[in-house]
Amino acid sequence: MANLKEIRNRITSVQSTMQITSAMKMVSAAKLKKAQDAITAMRPYAEKLTELIQNLSASLEGDFAGQYTNQREVKKVLVVAITSNRGLCGAFNTNVLKQVKALTELYGHDNVGVFAIGKKANDALHKTNYVIANRSDIFDDLTFDNVAHIAESLTHLFVDGEYDKIELVYNQFKNAATQVVVTEQFLPLAPLATKGVVTSDYIFEPSKEEIVLTLIPKSLKTQLYKAIRDSFASEHGARMTAMHKATDNATELRNQLKLTYNKARQAAITGEILEIVGGAEALNN
Repeated sequence: MANLKEIRNRITSVQSTMQITSAMKMVSAAKLKKAQDAITAMRPYAEKLTELIQNLSASLEGDFAGQYTNQREVKKVLVVAITSNRGLCGAFNTNVLKQVKALTELYGHDNVGVFAIGKKANDALHKTNYVIANRSDIFDDLTFDNVAHIAESLTHLFVDGEYDKIELVYNQFKNAATQVVVTEQFLPLAPLATKGVVTSDYIFEPSKEEIVLTLIPKSLKTQLYKAIRDSFASEHGARMTAMHKATDNATELRNQLKLTYNKARQAAITGEILEIVGGAEALNN
């Protein structure tokens, strides 16, 4: 009977786990809807603004946008690792950290710094000398204004010459079950891919240079905000998927335990019956 008691305790424990994972799945599903709507609505605007900036910057003569487009010799690289503050979301954070590790090996460990956005990136890399800053607090109040301050800090690091290149590493949201790790150049501004692209003929007021210098900082802030929003939606999608799988696994384990329990209980009852029958026959003899 001790064995039966142990199985019953395991069944109770698995059922408690199922309740937790099922509740977390529903919470993530609710948060995912809002986050998905936000990134879906923002992505076309961000992509069009980036295209416009690249188009205008490519047509400029002189150094009007030079501080943002200056292609220097790459000696120091800053990697902005965007992860989550919490776990239980499958390989969501691990995939980003793997890509960060690959970049450090590509550029050289002594030439790379990491700007951590998300507690998981900071926790994984804080023992190294890579992390120069940590902004895990951004997810407490994820607004454009708060992200803009981070974008301004990153821009200053590039313009002041502390880093020659800044890369964003984050999970791009595709759907609830699919998140793709991307490495996106933040600074210097990527040149316009002219192959197969028709440049537009715009009428500028007040002037092309003034418009570009006004739009570039806004474009950089929007690009970073989009990346963080992408990661935020991906996090909830990954967590919902992970909790769904965990619930399914717990259900399967519970069913197996119930089957084992019933077999053990049937064997115990059969044994008791055999003992009673054997005792009765002994008395009759």
